[in-house]
Amino acid sequence: MNVWFWVFVAYITLNFLVMVSMIFVERRKLTSVISWLTVVSLLPGLGFIIYLIFGSGLSIRVRRLISKFKLYESQYDEELQNYFSSVESQNKLSDDAEIIKLCYNFGSVLLPENDVRIFTNGHDKMKALLEDIENAKESINIEYYIFADDKLGKLVMNALIKKAKEGVKVQLIYDSIGCLRAPRRFFRKLKKAGGNVGEFFPPFLGIRMLNLKMNYRNHRKIVVVDGKIGYTGGINIREDHMGKKKRLSPWRDTHIRVVGTGVYALQNVFLNDWRYVKKEKISPISYFEKGYFPKVESEGDVCLQVLTSGPNEEIKNIKEAYLKLILNAKREIIIQTPYFVPDDTLMEALRIALMSGVKVKIMVPKKADHITVYLVTLSYLKDIVSFGADVYIYKGFLHSKTLVIDDNKLSIGTCNFDNRSFNLNFEDTVLIYSEKLTSQYKEVFAEDVLNCQHADVLFFKRKRWLTKFLQCLFRLFSPIF
Repeated sequence: MNVWFWVFVAYITLNFLVMVSMIFVERRKLTSVISWLTVVSLLPGLGFIIYLIFGSGLSIRVRRLISKFKLYESQYDEELQNYFSSVESQNKLSDDAEIIKLCYNFGSVLLPENDVRIFTNGHDKMKALLEDIENAKESINIEYYIFADDKLGKLVMNALIKKAKEGVKVQLIYDSIGCLRAPRRFFRKLKKAGGNVGEFFPPFLGIRMLNLKMNYRNHRKIVVVDGKIGYTGGINIREDHMGKKKRLSPWRDTHIRVVGTGVYALQNVFLNDWRYVKKEKISPISYFEKGYFPKVESEGDVCLQVLTSGPNEEIKNIKEAYLKLILNAKREIIIQTPYFVPDDTLMEALRIALMSGVKVKIMVPKKADHITVYLVTLSYLKDIVSFGADVYIYKGFLHSKTLVIDDNKLSIGTCNFDNRSFNLNFEDTVLIYSEKLTSQYKEVFAEDVLNCQHADVLFFKRKRWLTKFLQCLFRLFSPIF
């Protein structure tokens, strides 16, 4: 038989194996299956390699390991749930009982008595963070998608090394792909000083580019100091997040600092990741004994819930919470995101909201850091504008991941409004119930609008034919970005 016959047989067999894996092992959605089969079919051989590197799901073994090291409610959360999900807090937020209950069933406890500070630029956030690190007495748990070996990264690393030498327990998690450009010797300095470091999804044999899980990133940015102060949001530890990169300047971002019971939930997220990364098998209760969950004193009056999601979970908690929030909105929905690539359910929910008389405002950046995703973003924005949404193009790079619902609900975290964040990344977001903070952030949004171009139907019609063609082409692959 002809050699090309066997090449064809191998090609068909590989396609079949990919399809079986996606449908029966990974149990992917039909849109994702079709997109990957298109890639494999259009690029024989190469497409299969691309799928192995970027598309193959987390193995059953990895999923089981992540679950194995999770701090289960039965061992750990029950005491917090009984104590913090107080009747007083539930009554205070009775109008939001449905979303609170939904998030509670996702494992997110309602946590009252928080003081929350919002940062809208990297300089203010880093100044506060470095000050909190300097004042740390017992422990610093820090987890970042990007921790660069640049001027800012060295400044933060030196602060951590200093505290580790002073006897403060410092534990750092960095994402293998997010920190691809940071040499391992950069992190070994902290280990030599007495700190502890973990790499999330390390590559095979330690070879950075040989990582079959590179498509699944830990996109979280969490810091917990002494179990009493917590940080999360969009700002990584890298110079360009401070607006130092001219191509992506001005850079607009959002981060929060939490003091209060909400810190316990952020600590919980970190420790779940830490237990998996380090394969730590100690009793979850011992974390209380180690002082990671001290009594927090706060004069704040903000109630919040911390939501997480990841590719290891069948239910996409953050996405489903967003879906519920959008469908429950009565007056206004405000979204800030660098990438707007919703799936059909979220797109339909926004359309239903618009047709119900709810105002929808979406802000994205004018400058693109990933051109393919940006073109797909424009494609979806064109559709949502035709439904009646107000779209604003920020004259710079907007990296904020925020959602505002009506007058009293505000979500700030690490999760973009796209398929990657909802389905492929490990993410977190803080859902804040506060009229004061929601009003404050609406004022921030109004100021951002002054630096925006309003995008109407004509804005998209004026795009060049090549741009429109590429939008349609790349949109075919949006389920796998």
